Amino acid sequence: MRNLLPEGSFALQHTLANGTRVDCLLRLPAPTGDVPIDAKFPLESYRQMTDADLAERDRQLAAQRFRQDVRRHVEAIADKYLLPGETADGAVMFIPAEAVFAEIHARFPDLVEDSHRRRVWMASPTTLMAILTTALAVLKDDATRRQVHVIRAHLRDLADDFTRFEQRMDSLARHIAQAHQDVDQVATSARRISGRFGRIERVEIADGGSDS
Repeated sequence: MRNLLPEGSFALQHTLANGTRVDCLLRLPAPTGDVPIDAKFPLESYRQMTDADLAERDRQLAAQRFRQDVRRHVEAIADKYLLPGETADGAVMFIPAEAVFAEIHARFPDLVEDSHRRRVWMASPTTLMAILTTALAVLKDDATRRQVHVIRAHLRDLADDFTRFEQRMDSLARHIAQAHQDVDQVATSARRISGRFGRIERVEIADGGSDS
């Protein structure tokens, strides 16, 4: 959760109004609302059910216990964590093992259907990552919508700044053109002055020659 979602968008070990504590409460904007996420892992019965060294009868009994454990977890999540007015109308049952998640869907489709009826959605590590990625997109979209007025204000300020920049660039261009014209005029005056000095020198030379 911490690696993907921003702080404040979830609460770990959150206590609900009915006094129950959920592993994680995913805080999403309306209309979704706060989504409870609780981790359940019927590990022991799963191991026995898939243990090839056990007798077939023992594996069948373990499969029955596994079914009961999963159903009990689904019921507990639906009863304890789905609170009208406080949480969303659906919860996530996190199964922290892809193999267990796959086993439930492959061998116990009735459990999956029952969880859907109770609005409890099973998730493996992979599917939970997809859920959290979607939640992050929802949070970003909501943050953007809430900041639209700020963005618009910045755009207006940017437009004003650009208008002033354009005006100042025009003024600078006029000053540069005027300066260029002044430089040309100064250069012309300098050439005339130099020419006059040249003529004066030539006159002096000529006068000096006639005196001798």
